[in-house]
Amino acid sequence: MTDFLYYIAAFIVALGVLIVVHEFGHYWVARRVGVKVLRFSVGFGKPLWTRRVGADQMELVVAALPLGGYVKMLDEAEGEVKPEDLPRAFNRQPVWKRILVVLAGPFANFLFAILAYWAVNLVGVDGLKPVVGRVLENSVAERAGFREGDFIASIDGRAVQSWDQRRLYLFRRALDRDVVTFEVRDRDGRSQTRMLDLRDFPAASVDAGLVERGIGLFPALPPPLPVIGALEAGPAQQAGLQVGDRFIEIQGLPVRTWEDVAGTISRHPGEPIAVTIERNGARQRVTLTPDAIEQGGQRIGRIHIRPRFAELPPDMTVRVRYGVLEGLLEGAENTWSTSVLTLEMLYRMLKLEVSAENISGPITIAQYAGHSAKTGLTPFVLFLAFISISLGVLNLLPIPVLDGGHLMYYSIEAVKGSPVSERALAWGQQIGVALLVALMVLAFYNDLTRIFR
Repeated sequence: MTDFLYYIAAFIVALGVLIVVHEFGHYWVARRVGVKVLRFSVGFGKPLWTRRVGADQMELVVAALPLGGYVKMLDEAEGEVKPEDLPRAFNRQPVWKRILVVLAGPFANFLFAILAYWAVNLVGVDGLKPVVGRVLENSVAERAGFREGDFIASIDGRAVQSWDQRRLYLFRRALDRDVVTFEVRDRDGRSQTRMLDLRDFPAASVDAGLVERGIGLFPALPPPLPVIGALEAGPAQQAGLQVGDRFIEIQGLPVRTWEDVAGTISRHPGEPIAVTIERNGARQRVTLTPDAIEQGGQRIGRIHIRPRFAELPPDMTVRVRYGVLEGLLEGAENTWSTSVLTLEMLYRMLKLEVSAENISGPITIAQYAGHSAKTGLTPFVLFLAFISISLGVLNLLPIPVLDGGHLMYYSIEAVKGSPVSERALAWGQQIGVALLVALMVLAFYNDLTRIFR
């Protein structure tokens, strides 16, 4: 229950920050081009807090439903406007000014992401050294000649300082289905070139596990302990196991490593197994039945736990830090790469090349918000940057009711010399709402499927 409340709180904070950023972009530009702003609302529904500020007595509002926000501008379509205020009405502005106001929201999201990445780059990000710890058999990486102990120095000429640093770049290269050049130093310190051939790599495999499960490269890590480090809904949880429990015996055999645990469980799908664990110095014996999972044409057992790892020694970690200008450029490149990747993933979903399961809803976002906030300020700021980019890209899609939809209307108006008809606007509004509702239903479905899976 405590974790749930923590996730909700982190989600509300994250959403609140990003809503303020987005709407402030609209507000700031609207004021600069001479539009009167009536209300700046964070959230929808019943106002919980209201205050009037400035010469125009604009309303600042915090509303009950924290799933969005809006800036209400003076507009004849919204109600009667006093004659003296007509020059400041939004609908009376030339089309180029209206386009600037609409663009300002997504632009503010991108600018926030750049500055967030910049701040993190100046402080530094802790990560794993880019050393290969394991190469999957029959994987793309094995065919490229990767070996345990390879130190990755660069990817396509881009310097690599930590394991995750060029992950987004690899995502894009995998979608492009191209050959990627790795410069590595092997265990003997000799420079080697590894050509990673992604020309036949399936787009559907481009997901968060691309480097490890897809390409077949795993970082050098201490061996996992026979201790539960994470627990999800499933047989282990139902049997009363908890995070921190250490496995002592399975099926009467002593447990020395995590492989002893995983191997025995995988060999007993759907069969009851006896487990002895140690908790707070006391031993307990339980019986559980692993779920039967189909994997690679085989039926294996899973109880939905993950191991705890030994603490990383200092020589396996690195802090990636940039100077002022270099950090800003890196932040801009990260923002651009994430934006392009997001658009490409959406495009490939429409072509049915990538699964729509990649779309996450508020439940998954809340979980990530909670996890990142628990880990520390730096991961939470990086999470905010990523979600801010996603909001910016989403709002630029040419869907009526979104900023991109308004930009589409104003672009048509700029070409034809007159506004889009009221009938077309009404139809567009209905289509836009229907599309957004369908997207939200899909996102919620994906969230719930992940939870119950």
